[in-house]
Amino acid sequence: MAIFGTIQAVKEQINCSSFEKAFLYIDKLQNKNSNEYKSLLNIGLDECNKIILDEHCFVLEQAYISKNKEDCFFESHKKYIDIQYVFEGEEIMEVENISNLEVTTPYKEDLDYAKYSQTKDSSILKIKQNELAIFFPQDAHMPCVKLGENKRVIKAVFKISINN
Repeated sequence: MAIFGTIQAVKEQINCSSFEKAFLYIDKLQNKNSNEYKSLLNIGLDECNKIILDEHCFVLEQAYISKNKEDCFFESHKKYIDIQYVFEGEEIMEVENISNLEVTTPYKEDLDYAKYSQTKDSSILKIKQNELAIFFPQDAHMPCVKLGENKRVIKAVFKISINN
């Protein structure tokens, strides 16, 4: 079941050491004097930087323009839990249990994802600056959807190994 909200609200709901490195990194992203904050603030449009935090966790820092819903897709992962933290901007992230969706691209182990068709029955999360959503393997999620207008989004997507 997906979890979402402000970093403080999510930390209060989750007491799991697996997320500790990601939460510490998010704390650094919220500190305007940190190197992490400065680096992510200056990321170029359509860039994606991978940073290894430890053997069980890495982060993909990225910047893009939010998209129209029809240009997005549902995905799920088996090896990793996603923490999607919006550093700047806002977007819609839809979520649905994988058992309720039709698979369009079967699971690819080397890329750790499967793709699914869109649905009108999904839950809609409006994730704004300094908010995040956590998606578990059963949560098909469709991020990057515009909220209002297509706008620049800077995001840190943490990948937490489910086998740690």
